[in-house]
Amino acid sequence: MRTPVVMTLGMVLAPCGLLLNLTATLAPGWRLVKGFLDQPVDLELYQGLWDICREQASLERQCGQTDEWGYFQAQPVAVARGLMPASLAVTALGLLLAALGVRCWQERPRFALAGLSGVVLFAAGLLSLIPVSWYNHFLDDRAVLPAEASPVTVHVGYSLVLGYLGGCLLLLGGSSLALSFAPWCEERCRGCRKAPPGTPRRSSVSTVHVDWPEPALAPAIRYYSDGRHLPRPAELGAAAKPRVGFPMPRPRPSAYANPVDALRGEGADSPDSSLPSTRRCGDSLPCDSDL
Repeated sequence: MRTPVVMTLGMVLAPCGLLLNLTATLAPGWRLVKGFLDQPVDLELYQGLWDICREQASLERQCGQTDEWGYFQAQPVAVARGLMPASLAVTALGLLLAALGVRCWQERPRFALAGLSGVVLFAAGLLSLIPVSWYNHFLDDRAVLPAEASPVTVHVGYSLVLGYLGGCLLLLGGSSLALSFAPWCEERCRGCRKAPPGTPRRSSVSTVHVDWPEPALAPAIRYYSDGRHLPRPAELGAAAKPRVGFPMPRPRPSAYANPVDALRGEGADSPDSSLPSTRRCGDSLPCDSDL
């Protein structure tokens, strides 16, 4: 049996989401701070969940900077520190269940296990989107996420973008794998609908075969060919080819067809009245006087 499309899609999207979330969790790029008055113009600070890095165009990036404003004690940062690793752990568990359910080494997949892995991956996507969305909501709020006052500006870092993409991919992959519950539910329902042993099974209409008798031909329908009737094909044998048709009525004779000379014996005063008369007026065929 080939692997269903929903399973293949889930197995592709879930590892991509895991990789993006791992990068977003470890990289110090959740927030970009720049525009310091007493610092070089090109100075930028990248703040993440675990580190703060200083970067200039003329110098290499220097990480491990001191937290002067109490950034790591902010509530969104603390929540993200707990939920992002939890999302990674749940994603790994979901991928393990998916690998066992999709059965790369078995003939048929385990639909129930694959559907359960989809639910786990969907939960992992939610665990990653919650801290990312919360952090982005308070990004410019200096009372929640401390930073220097204006003219210092804060911007969205690349880690937030990667976190959003990773969470969405986990949601899509988990939903796709969760669709594997459909064949499993169908099999369970099919098993419940089976009749108990000993119960007579009713035959369906599609299995009933009725042998209808061959209808007799109407009296007006005959096998007619070359002016004479022919027997039925069953009487002639399988080699005979029947011709079915209607008998054509013969034409009646013309009303005034007269094969006898109508002038002979037309009257008694005729000079030739001594001849035997073969035709008299009043016969069935018309005389000259009828015309």
